[in-house]
Amino acid sequence: MSLQATTISNLRVEYRIKPMGIDAERPRFSWNMTATGVGQKQTAYQLLVALSPDSLTPQAADCWDSGKVPSGISVAVPYAGKVLLPSTKYYWKVLVWDREENLIESEASFFETGLFSEDSMDNWSGAKWIAMEGKKDKKASAVMFRSEVKLSKKVKKARLYVTALGAYTFFVNGNKSGYLREDGTVAEELLTPGWMNYDKTLHYFTYDVTKHLAIGENVLAAQIGNGWYNSRIGEGSTYYKESGNDLGLLVKLEVTYEDNSTENIISDTNGQWKATDQGPIRENDIYDGEVYNATMEPDGWLEKQFDDAAWFTVKEHSYRASFPSAKLQAYPAKPAQILEELEQHPESIIVYQGVLPDYEGKYGRGKIKVVKEYQPSDLSSGFTLKNGETAIIDLGQNMVGVPNYAVKGEAGTQIQIRFGEITNDDSKGADGPEGSVYFENLRTAKQTSLYTLKGDEKGEMHQDSMTFYGFRFAEIKVLTSDSSVQVLQFTGKVASSSIDETGRLLTSSKAVNQLYQNVIWGHRGNYFWVPTDCPQRDERLGWTGDTQVFANTALYNAESVLFLEIYMDTLVDSQELYGFDQASFTSVAPGGKWANLNSFARTGKGPKGQAGWAEVGIIIPWTLWQMTGDDSSITKHYASMVRYMDWLYSLSGESYRGAAGIGDWLAFQGSGNQIVSDIYYAYAADLMSSMAKHIGKVDDAKKYNELFQNIKTSFNKHYVANDNQNNLVIKSSLTENPEDIFEEGIDVYKATKEDNSQFALLWILKLGLYETEDQKTKLMKLLKDNIKNDVAYKAEHPDSTRVNYAENTLSVGFLGVHVIAPVLSDIGSSDLAYALLLQDQMPSWLYSVKNGATTIWERWNSYSKEDGFGYVGMNSFNHYAYGAIAEWMYKYMAGISYDPEKPGFKHILLQPTFDEQKRITVVQAEYNSVYGVIKSGWRIDGDSIYYKVTIPANTTATLYLQTGKDTGKDVAEINAGVSYIGKQEGKTVYEMDSGSYEFKVKL
Repeated sequence: MSLQATTISNLRVEYRIKPMGIDAERPRFSWNMTATGVGQKQTAYQLLVALSPDSLTPQAADCWDSGKVPSGISVAVPYAGKVLLPSTKYYWKVLVWDREENLIESEASFFETGLFSEDSMDNWSGAKWIAMEGKKDKKASAVMFRSEVKLSKKVKKARLYVTALGAYTFFVNGNKSGYLREDGTVAEELLTPGWMNYDKTLHYFTYDVTKHLAIGENVLAAQIGNGWYNSRIGEGSTYYKESGNDLGLLVKLEVTYEDNSTENIISDTNGQWKATDQGPIRENDIYDGEVYNATMEPDGWLEKQFDDAAWFTVKEHSYRASFPSAKLQAYPAKPAQILEELEQHPESIIVYQGVLPDYEGKYGRGKIKVVKEYQPSDLSSGFTLKNGETAIIDLGQNMVGVPNYAVKGEAGTQIQIRFGEITNDDSKGADGPEGSVYFENLRTAKQTSLYTLKGDEKGEMHQDSMTFYGFRFAEIKVLTSDSSVQVLQFTGKVASSSIDETGRLLTSSKAVNQLYQNVIWGHRGNYFWVPTDCPQRDERLGWTGDTQVFANTALYNAESVLFLEIYMDTLVDSQELYGFDQASFTSVAPGGKWANLNSFARTGKGPKGQAGWAEVGIIIPWTLWQMTGDDSSITKHYASMVRYMDWLYSLSGESYRGAAGIGDWLAFQGSGNQIVSDIYYAYAADLMSSMAKHIGKVDDAKKYNELFQNIKTSFNKHYVANDNQNNLVIKSSLTENPEDIFEEGIDVYKATKEDNSQFALLWILKLGLYETEDQKTKLMKLLKDNIKNDVAYKAEHPDSTRVNYAENTLSVGFLGVHVIAPVLSDIGSSDLAYALLLQDQMPSWLYSVKNGATTIWERWNSYSKEDGFGYVGMNSFNHYAYGAIAEWMYKYMAGISYDPEKPGFKHILLQPTFDEQKRITVVQAEYNSVYGVIKSGWRIDGDSIYYKVTIPANTTATLYLQTGKDTGKDVAEINAGVSYIGKQEGKTVYEMDSGSYEFKVKL
């Protein structure tokens, strides 16, 4: 193979290309090999790090020369050179030897360190936390800060380091600061610095502001809203105050002049900074929205020579005194930002006034009286809305972000925009006339934007900046009597922390394709600074159960490694602040009033566990390791994981019982809370044994394996039985051990507990909790019969909740949804997995698609055209947990999976699963793994299957291919790089080198 055919690319430091402001003392280096042909791989590498690109040679690298390392690893190689200095730019490259010992040299890249200020303020050059002096209402209006500074020389380089207590937007000479993308454009951030346990950790951000500074006077300015720090979402947290907290700002501007001298401009109380809360953002809250009065915009406040005499002085904020041990860290990932390419435009606009006369409807709510209706082609000049009329804008997509709109009208006119996910029908659960926007599922969240016009004759543009909304529909009203406004333009600006997509999947089924897009949009909307359950109602919390269920899917969908690593840091902070005995992992992170979701936390009695939620602290490190091969999260948080496992053992000892919790949330077929807890205890022990073995903790690996075996023995003793006909029964609950339930009506969310529930059967098979192969066979039959739910099954189980539902339907909740299809494929029942995937009767994945969903719903029956809206107390239309089916779609349907024995896609398992009933005839997928893009696709044509796969350079794969009655040997004989291994469970097994291949087999 020629050198020209092989290149080294995609150079990353801490999983980012050319990152700025990283605080990692031993940053991780990664790169990809790309090659044409077959079998190319890396046999050795040499990393070079230097202070100058000219020094990137083995003889001159002045920071680190790894020497030639015989290894094929090219992901997360840790730095091992000289101590890195703060605020310093480092250059690096990698030399790679291929399989023929040819040397390939990458281009030079770079990274830049941050302030390394985790444990002190030493590198902040004396910067102080500042707050507005004399702010009376600490929870309403945003605070505006400004300072004019004089620079005496030409600027060579300038770095802005900034963070806030609240959410900030920062300006340098009127230029809004934002994340610098790889292509040189600046992202528009939203609600930076995000959400965390502020009394434990706070993130700062770094910006290159060189081109925005000039000799002479310069203006630094910031606007700070409440964010999560000072909104009611923080209730129950250790930093929250009902009366409100002072909003704070911390700034360091490090300027390097052309003569290489430096100057630091900092936030201080020396009179250089002024502040006011008399700006346009009058109110702002995460749940409730934003109140903006454009007549209060202080013209020119971002410019030089602005008269700020009426502004207040600043005082030193009490943050450091209140929380002296809080860590100040550089944010490791890309900040949440507006994704311009996903901007949503109106699909339709209707204007209505009141309800139709003589039409009450079934429940007396009536139907809206439409007076105007617009299509996108009608909106070139906007539309006029009068007081007394209501406009409803349908963006066509349930999204998360903020509105961007242009309006024209008289000064002082106020408009109201409320945001919802769906419109009312004429059903029992509706909250207004048919055709109006449904708001009741928001509970107490106002989710409203109020805007007062300043009266610009050319029109005025606005975009909310201190809140976010989950919505598809916007309801607009003019609140000012006898007034009207012209709505010139309206778009939905999508915001997310899920920025760089890594997965793609397309099938021959329009419904399945919509389901996949719903998963992507649900992921996109709920990965916003933290992984939330929902983005619209008065919740929006970082629920740990949802997070662990969806984590594997998330890592397929988009670059989520850093996001989940940050979440793990937040979780461990929450463990220390809110966990029982500082050992149990919490049910939400960051912590707050829902930190412990169990009866003990609410009543002071009962079990303390929250099984399936707390195990997130075990599952996330394991998942990150499997998907990347990087064990950093395991080693970093191992002590916290051990502390949790020790705590679980301390509660039950040698009874080997889990600590209970709330069960398989929102399942249609209930499983006892204790059996769910015992299963997750076993799961955690199994993962801990695997991780301990990997990092060389042999004694721990043995201990956790023995724990797993003891839990298994206890499990079989308590739950496995035979009925009067000697049929195997998996009992759901134990009469001698009361269940962990809330006293306050939690059972309205849960199904009746049943023996042989789908959840229990699935997990027993997944974990191997059975004792004999005969038992396994019976479990498989029980599971398949339960899912098939045919006439015979219903006749045998007349009291089961399954009687009410169609054949081939789900009955699991949050803790079973990601397991059901993979387990079916693993036991050889992929035909049944396909039947579940393609089912559109309730409960099923396609049921929501059939009913018009554009995101994943919280409940299997959140809405139906037949029955209307689901239980309003918990009924989000953007909840990603059930979207975990995409994990099966990537791993099994498309067949792209990691190898648990060799994690991180260095060795790939290819297991394309064809729909032999030809309901789906085409699948095309790709996944941009840490080692490169894997492509896998198949199509069925008649009785032939055509399968194509691309395996990236520097990886290998094992292919399990359905070849029917063919031996499959001939495939290997005609393909270089493919070795025939044999038959296994009806599939032909091949070992494959990197390259692109095509196969044709008989169905």
